[in-house]
Amino acid sequence: MINKLSRMLCLASVALLGACASSGYNMPSALRGTGDLGVIIERASGSVQIVDSSQLTSIASVPGLGDLSHASLVYSRDGRYAYVFGRDGGLTKVDLLKGAIALRVMQAGNSIGGAISQDGRFVAAQNYTPGGVKIFKADTLELVADIPAAYGSEGKFSKVVGLADAPGNRFVWSLFDAGEIWTADVSDIKTPRVEKFKNIGREPYDGLITPDGRYYMAGLFGEDGMALLDMWHPEKGVRRILDGYGKGSEKLPVYKMPHLRGWAVAGRFAYVPAIGRHEVLVMDTESWKEVARVKVAGQPVFVIARPDGRQIWVNFAFPDNGQVQVIDVETRNVIKHLQPGKAVLHMEFTPRGEAVWISARDDNRVVVYDTSNFAVRKELPAQAPSGIFFTHRAARIGF
Repeated sequence: MINKLSRMLCLASVALLGACASSGYNMPSALRGTGDLGVIIERASGSVQIVDSSQLTSIASVPGLGDLSHASLVYSRDGRYAYVFGRDGGLTKVDLLKGAIALRVMQAGNSIGGAISQDGRFVAAQNYTPGGVKIFKADTLELVADIPAAYGSEGKFSKVVGLADAPGNRFVWSLFDAGEIWTADVSDIKTPRVEKFKNIGREPYDGLITPDGRYYMAGLFGEDGMALLDMWHPEKGVRRILDGYGKGSEKLPVYKMPHLRGWAVAGRFAYVPAIGRHEVLVMDTESWKEVARVKVAGQPVFVIARPDGRQIWVNFAFPDNGQVQVIDVETRNVIKHLQPGKAVLHMEFTPRGEAVWISARDDNRVVVYDTSNFAVRKELPAQAPSGIFFTHRAARIGF
């Protein structure tokens, strides 16, 4: 009876304080902020590491998050809580200061990421199965809205990709199977106002919103080009950009779907991966026309601007996924070729960009580079690390 009571108390603690789900927690007892903390996804073990980007150390390991293949997360406004979206449909709220799970719900059968509203009140999850978007209260994870991605006349549901937050307490996302972009204003969460844009192009695979929140772009997998929506003037509809950028060239097999986020914008130029090509495309964000192409080592996956916009870092799909290249934005030349380890999956800059953390999944490590001289500052062990996410994302649109 006593043991049973103890277990019940422990489970209650998980729900309220998350104290039972942490291990190896080294956080000092003194008060501290969260601005230099971050999370590393350990996909194989269903756990996350909480790290300190100032001290270059791991301060806690939190297990019990389920299937974390292709997991991503967003942060609460204060940077204390990470909302982790698992591939198995789990949505887990992790307390970075306590190194523990605060809340966890199973919300879908197959989830692919999410976003948090401008006011921080709502967390939205984008789902493959069942296709659609579900919205939860950020404090309690109570489901408050369910927007199925139904399309056509046959009762089909589309996979949802490219979900992003937008100014005005809106969310915007793409429907892979339907070829549509939808927006939802959640200012009144009881009656979200959904607007649909159809025939935007075949198979949008991901989306990004510009750092100012004005433009939403969906990359198209089914054809060469991208779809652009002006969030200031949605009444103008969606326009095509980069139309036919691969015209006249032989298509190569695509080994990994590239990713898009607002991090690819540096100054007035956007740097985006060319699907199936060994190129990074450069667009002028005033005219939305292509202005240059940069030859790179393989098929780009992540194309990320250093926070000051001086460099663009690129990693690649198999078989070139052990490499990272750095592009100088002034010359648009590759100025550095790095080999951080086997199966590089993600890169994350510190808030002001003096360092970048890179996950090498098959070497079970995260490598920290100095971005001024490309020297290795630290290597941290991690179990099959994938995504790395620092808390400064909490204050940025589209993250």
